[in-house]
Amino acid sequence: MSRIGKRAVVYPAGVKVKVDGNRITVEGPKGAKLEWNCHPLMKVTHDETAKSIKVERPNDDRLSRSLHGTTRNIIKNMVEGVTKGYEKRLKIEGVGYQATKQGKSIVLKVGFANDIVLTPPEGVTADLPDPTTIVVRGADKQKVGQFAAELRASRKPEPYKGKGIRYENEVVRRKEGKSFASGG
Repeated sequence: MSRIGKRAVVYPAGVKVKVDGNRITVEGPKGAKLEWNCHPLMKVTHDETAKSIKVERPNDDRLSRSLHGTTRNIIKNMVEGVTKGYEKRLKIEGVGYQATKQGKSIVLKVGFANDIVLTPPEGVTADLPDPTTIVVRGADKQKVGQFAAELRASRKPEPYKGKGIRYENEVVRRKEGKSFASGG
């Protein structure tokens, strides 16, 4: 039995949960609303009085086992997303590398001839506390992580000088450059 899957997801007051067959809707106090269709094999039950959601699997097939804990964690992430939200911070390193905001879009000047313009998906916001820091926020963990990954992929940190876009606490392995000391 999945140790994660058999635990119930308990949600706080102010969160509205609706389970309609395989469709799960979670609405939070901040106005965020997330919907998700779970796999037809998983049985999701909602206990209104205990304020909990339980995921059960029909049998011990390989597919059922693999979906059990995943389904439970996705529901837990939905509940956490509508209550607290998710945040990813990125740092831009390099001389002249910076980001600006143009409407909702982020414009990156990262050493290419043209600027890179990336627009966050619906439900995700990108803020710039300073020109070298990007803060991506939203209720959907997958969308926040995906947009942060797209920003980072536009100019990955390179190993020699460390220039590029990285996550705030990411450690980039540095390589030693060519050595010009000749022995003879």
